[in-house]
Amino acid sequence: QVQLVESGGGLVQAGGSLRLSCVASISIFSINRANWYRQSPGKQRELVAGITSDGSTVYADSVKGRFTVSRVNAEKKVYLQMNSLKPEDTAVYYCNADLQIGPLSYPRGYWGQGTQVTVSS
Repeated sequence: QVQLVESGGGLVQAGGSLRLSCVASISIFSINRANWYRQSPGKQRELVAGITSDGSTVYADSVKGRFTVSRVNAEKKVYLQMNSLKPEDTAVYYCNADLQIGPLSYPRGYWGQGTQVTVSS
């Protein structure tokens, strides 16, 4: 069964950096558009950043200038570089992407199980 797997979360002090990665659990043909979401206790899941297959990006206002979403198509990976982290960035971060399993497959959306990011003050 295909899954998205996130990694790179952890505990960091305010002002620090983390880099999250997202990759499919099996070999796939391509990752199309991909988004990073986050959810903290008692809050709704929110879009943090997104990137299309041609590299166009979008960011939540709260992370503009601090976070950078990128992709390496040859590796079929998506990244979220998070700099100048703040305590309010503490959340579980989820990868969501349209995966094309094979060259003739129709892209389908998948979610990862999330990775915890904790920023201490």
